[in-house]
Order: sequence, then C-alpha cells, then structure tokens
Amino acid sequence: MTDLIVKNVRPLGGTARDLLVRDGRFAEGPAPAGAEVVDGGGLLALPGLVEAHTHLDKNLFGMPWYRNEIGPTRNDRILADRIAKKALPIDPRRQSERQARRTLGFGVTTIRSHVDVDTEIGLANIEGVIGTREAMAGLVGIEIVAFPQSGMLIRPGTLELMDEAMRLGADVVGGIDPGSIDRDPKGHLDAIFALAEKHGKPIDVHLHEPGHLGAFCLELMIERTRAHGLAGRVMASHAYCLGMLEPEQHDPLVAALAEAGIAVMTAGPPGRPAPSVKKLEAAGVVICGGCDGPRGTWEPYGDGDMLQRATMIGQRNGFGRDVDLELALKVCTTNGARALRLDDHGLEAGCRADLILVDVETVAEAVASIPRRRLVMSHGRVVARDGVLTEAAR
Repeated sequence: MTDLIVKNVRPLGGTARDLLVRDGRFAEGPAPAGAEVVDGGGLLALPGLVEAHTHLDKNLFGMPWYRNEIGPTRNDRILADRIAKKALPIDPRRQSERQARRTLGFGVTTIRSHVDVDTEIGLANIEGVIGTREAMAGLVGIEIVAFPQSGMLIRPGTLELMDEAMRLGADVVGGIDPGSIDRDPKGHLDAIFALAEKHGKPIDVHLHEPGHLGAFCLELMIERTRAHGLAGRVMASHAYCLGMLEPEQHDPLVAALAEAGIAVMTAGPPGRPAPSVKKLEAAGVVICGGCDGPRGTWEPYGDGDMLQRATMIGQRNGFGRDVDLELALKVCTTNGARALRLDDHGLEAGCRADLILVDVETVAEAVASIPRRRLVMSHGRVVARDGVLTEAAR
C-alpha cells in the first residue's frame, strides 16, 4: 500500500498539522519521498464514525416507497416486518451493501448490524450480510449480530438456528426483550449466554422493556455477565428503562452496569424514553450510538448518517454547550469503538487510518450543522469526496 500524507488538517479542531499514513494506519515520522499527498486545506479532521447498532438486512434504500400502515405496537411492527421481507421482497445481500456503501460516503467506517434469524427465513439474511461483509472488506468493518427478532424460546427451532448462525460466521449473539417477547427472562438470557460461552462470542440484547421489567432484565444480565466473565463483551441496546426509573433505582443500576462492564447503545429516539448520556458517561458506562433501522418498515426516517445521529442524540439529551456536543460526537465515534472492542480507532499513530474532513471551525459546529463530508478516508484510502464514492470504493 502506498504511503500517503494528509497535509494541513486540524484533528478534532486542534492545531493544523500533517498526518502520515503508512500501510493503512496513521504513523509518525517524516513523509517518505514519493508519498502521495492529499491537501487537507485546513479542514477539521474527525475519526471514522462508528455505527454501533443498525439492521443492514432490512433497509429499503433504492426500493419503491413503502406505505406504512402498521399498528402502534412493537409486535405489530415485528409481524409487518416479517411479512414485508417476503412480499416486497427485501434482498438482504443487495440491501445491506446499499446501506454500507451509502453510509461510507458519510464517513461510517465501522458497522455493527443486527441480522434477523427466524424459522421463516432461516439463515438467508445472515448469509446475505456475510456476503456484504466480504465484499466491503478493507472499506467498512462489519460485525454481524445473530438477532432473533420474532422471539427465540416461543418459536421452536430458533435457538438451533442461532447456534448455526454462529457457526456460519456471525460475530455476536443477539437477544430481544426476554420478558415481553419470550416471557421468560431467565430462560432467554440463560440461552444466549450459553451460546456466547459455547462460541466464545460477545452479546448484544435489544432491551425495549419498560421501567421495572427492563431494570429486572438488566439485573439478570449483570449477574450473568459477572458469572461468565464477560466484562466488556455485553451490550444492552436501547435500554429505554434507564430513562424511566427514579434515581433511587436508576443510579445503583447504572453503577452496577459500569462495574460489570456492560455497554449501552442509544439511538436518541424522539418520543420514547432514553438513557441519559451524561449520567451514564459520568458513571463509567460506555454509551454508544446507532441509527437503528433507517428507511425501513419499522419507520421511514433517516439515511444512516452517524454525524446526523450525533445531532439527534444531542437534541434528545438537551445538549447545547460545546463540551456536550463534543460528547455527542464521542458517543458516535470513540465510545462506539470502545463498545465494539476496537483498540485501533482514532487519529493517533498506530490507529487504522479512517478520517473525515469537514469545513467547520470546531467539533461542536460539526455536530450542530451536519456539514458535507469533503473527504472520507477508510483503511488509508480516500473512498469519498463531497459525498460521492471514489473508484477505490466501487
């Protein structure tokens, strides 16, 4: 791989300097003779955006508009989603690559995607997204969560499919609402922790459970994380309950999450309870962000831009001060990398050379204004300019 020097950029709004890229990573030292030069023009440099929670297999980008007449409950959405996958149909291989390429243009260089596993589609969606992961290797890092969206214990055969998904190449064991969907919090969590132990994989559980039920499920997750020695390898996605509890229940629970090493993902959802980013950050919980399901059957909003998601998370949390807007970006970059156990994310020497250039003064302005990405670099290659993918990314 050719050495490259990105000249005159301001990392996170700091002093302008040059960044050397060698073998796809940031490096120290003088630029070697003959190195390719990219003129940064004094633009602000951000690290690659981390999408810590999406559903690559179910977006509708590039497809006809989906008329949403779904009922108001979560189970209404799950049923409609299951029907749409066959009726439209939604090709998981095609759609997952569409979203991955689209968001690469925004600077999303790492993705964790939950991918459906159920007794109707079997492992078709897992196979489709594995195909995209292979096609996008060297451009976007994709983690696949085997996700039993329709339930696991209530649908005989799903647990066996989850086991097969892990053997096929899924990276993470998923779960969903152990109480209100499977109606057996202990059984559901015992099953997914056993799968994780069997395959040596981390865990990521969708937790929409409200209030005290959600808190109870988190307590069970904490117990099992400690018992299985999985600190730093378990995530609670959404965790709406943390936005619904009184301080006397919330604060000890958050402290226990931090001690157990359980991360929390928030999409900053409007109209729904949400964890407090500042409270979790202060307590030592790694809180990261995700776009969830942009342009899908669950909801029609969004384009997968994680910088825009940082804005939404900031708005949902009432952020206005510059330091708080910087925290919103951290949720969608550094914290996402920590939650996904990536030790080479950032703009320092030795880190994977993922970089975004934007024409703003500060990080806070980038979050507030959602500027056009003037340049995106992934794995040391320029993959997009002004939102258009380059030949290196095609």
